[in-house]
Amino acid sequence: MLILIAVGLFLALMLSARDKWWDEDRNDLRMPEFIKRLGTSLAIALPLLIIVGAVMNAIVIVPAGHRGVVFDKLKGIRPVALNEGLNFVTPYIQDVFYYDIRVQKVEFGSTAASKDLQSVSTKVAINFRPKADGVADLHRNVGINYADKIIHPAVQEAVKATTARYTAEELITKREDVKNNIQQLLQKQASGAQIEVMETYITDFDFSPEFAKAIEAKQIAEQDALKAKRDLDRIRIEAEQKVATARAEATALTLQREAITPNLIELRRVETQRLAIEKWDGKLPQMMLGNSTPILDLSSINGNRR
Repeated sequence: MLILIAVGLFLALMLSARDKWWDEDRNDLRMPEFIKRLGTSLAIALPLLIIVGAVMNAIVIVPAGHRGVVFDKLKGIRPVALNEGLNFVTPYIQDVFYYDIRVQKVEFGSTAASKDLQSVSTKVAINFRPKADGVADLHRNVGINYADKIIHPAVQEAVKATTARYTAEELITKREDVKNNIQQLLQKQASGAQIEVMETYITDFDFSPEFAKAIEAKQIAEQDALKAKRDLDRIRIEAEQKVATARAEATALTLQREAITPNLIELRRVETQRLAIEKWDGKLPQMMLGNSTPILDLSSINGNRR
């Protein structure tokens, strides 16, 4: 920007006196006048360029959500960072480095061995931000590329240390505990570097093909065992129902047997005869088939009596 301003200012000064160093009739330079005007233009442009550059370098605008770390070439890093907005620094003496203090997200992958020596590839997403009041120390001790120097190694170490505490199966069944352990280790390691770890997410676990097959076989075995248990429960219930039915039938038969007495039999016989008499039309049957005793013709007997 300063170079463009300097070139524009120099050309403006030269063109403003073009009639003095350019001969229109001969279409050529008036060399003495040109050299004189060149020196005059440079003498005016250079101080103005220095002044403009000083003013531009003295005004610093820190973007929203950022802090500015000031490095003084004479005194070193200033302990207090610049807040967002308009700030002033000493031109050519102080340089400003900007740090984004908003929540940032990075994703890393790590491969480690579980407690049962299974190879596990873990993908972790981290939400973090530099501490607003600690960016000066962060710049002094780590620098601008703090994510690669602090966050990445911390994630690798935390994932390896946590994975070694759980079996491969527990990494799945106790996912929330695994995540919390990783986050605690990250917070402990990053806090000393003036970095705040906001949240940790486990986005994926990837196991070896052999372990995946073993998990699948175990799930199938558990499903088969559950089905067999259900079948046994069903058979047991059906057997209990049959026993209950048989007991009920036996009880009913016993009650019926106890209720049949000679008096009851005689009563049933009398009732049967009464019903037969009520249905009799007054005529006796002439004969009976089979081995039955022949029926006498009572009408002839009755006639003889008369």
